[in-house]
Amino acid sequence: MEKNLKENRSFLKSNWELLEESDQQRGVPLPEQQKPCADTAGRIRLPAAEFKPVSDVTLVDALMNRRSRRRYKETPLTLEELGFLLFATQGVQKKLAKASLRPPASAGARHAFELYVAAFRVDGLEPGLYRYLPFDHELCLIGEREDLQGAAEVALHGQGWNSAVTLFWTAVPYRMEWRYTVASPKLIALDAGHSCQNLYLACEATGCGTCAIGAYDQAKCDALLGVDGTDELTVYAAPVGKV
Repeated sequence: MEKNLKENRSFLKSNWELLEESDQQRGVPLPEQQKPCADTAGRIRLPAAEFKPVSDVTLVDALMNRRSRRRYKETPLTLEELGFLLFATQGVQKKLAKASLRPPASAGARHAFELYVAAFRVDGLEPGLYRYLPFDHELCLIGEREDLQGAAEVALHGQGWNSAVTLFWTAVPYRMEWRYTVASPKLIALDAGHSCQNLYLACEATGCGTCAIGAYDQAKCDALLGVDGTDELTVYAAPVGKV
């Protein structure tokens, strides 16, 4: 075990000296930063993401009060609140020719994530599994199932805590590998932390709570979201609810 622990620490190192010629350097076209929505009829427009106060909570208040919260009220989220949380976590502020600027930082602005929403109690939104479309500020319906909340609970080892919604981050590794090759896994992990911290602060600003989950069942989460576990795989999850 000790040998494996020490070998695994190499993940934490910069490893820049190991970088190989990237697809970017070879002139391979930039990968798309958003998967398309196959069901155009299943697209739900979220209220406009506006840069204005959503509450009287200051940034200092949010920082000082930030906690992992595991008890949620039965109160549903509003669609406006959900839209704000998603925008803070993964939204697009500005689209550039070869990148996008967003609230969370990302290595080289690669933004390797897709953000899925298992919605259980949101006013104006049918319960179901959705994917956030950050360039459009819309939700794409993935599917509806009666046991969605139960399946999400099982995939998270019982750590759903009767949330109003549960967010799942998946990584599309090639988006980062296109530029950073073998250094990409560390950068993706760092970016996940940036994104989830934004969710924490946005929750504090809207009377919500969340708890980041890294201890999940990989195969069950990937199956729940319909991803292959290789070219797209679950890397993080967070239940959200009113507190």
